[in-house]
Amino acid sequence: MKRSFLIRAVLLILISALFAGCASTRPQAPAEWDGLVLQPDSRLRAVWVRPNAAVVAYSSVQLQPVSVSFAQNWDPNRNRRSVGSRLDSGDLAAIQQGLADLFQEVFRAELARGGFAVVDTAGPDTLRITASIIDLNISAPDVTSAGRTRTYTANSGSMTLVLEARDSLSGEILARAVDPRSGRNSGVMSITNRATNTADARRAISVWARALREAMEELRANAKA
Repeated sequence: MKRSFLIRAVLLILISALFAGCASTRPQAPAEWDGLVLQPDSRLRAVWVRPNAAVVAYSSVQLQPVSVSFAQNWDPNRNRRSVGSRLDSGDLAAIQQGLADLFQEVFRAELARGGFAVVDTAGPDTLRITASIIDLNISAPDVTSAGRTRTYTANSGSMTLVLEARDSLSGEILARAVDPRSGRNSGVMSITNRATNTADARRAISVWARALREAMEELRANAKA
């Protein structure tokens, strides 16, 4: 693993931690990051964009495989007394793969709404998107059947998106975004299971996918102006 990648990974974790605190005490996001400038009033919690970058009407996206990692202090078996209901490494890997697949599904559908193709190779009009979901915390993970058992929670969990957009040919970084999202958080206890967890994850990912589509639509409009 290259040292530059390790440094960037550490930075991403630090930035996501910065956004995880209470809003009244949360530190301000840095105004500049790797030559990118923080944008005011962005669709997501924090978006940095390269100033004076050439305006390109990207028509396709090279969507890289999505990495998923759990929060360091998350214990999926904390309240599971039965050995048979405990999650093992295979269950955790299935959760990660399922979320990564859902990400691809939602992003592909949302980008298609804007007329943007998802491709496998680089090109002059292709934007490369690299995304990670980090700090994944699921209040009541439900992988195997629990019979008649029901779990009630007031918050289904949380996760943070870290996304980079680069020109697919030059590799120049054009934008970076960090956005934490919580699932259902109404304060009212309700059933939490695989279906509700998936629905909450889909809603969060849809916000991220819509933000990318709208940003690409703005680029397309500006390029034609």
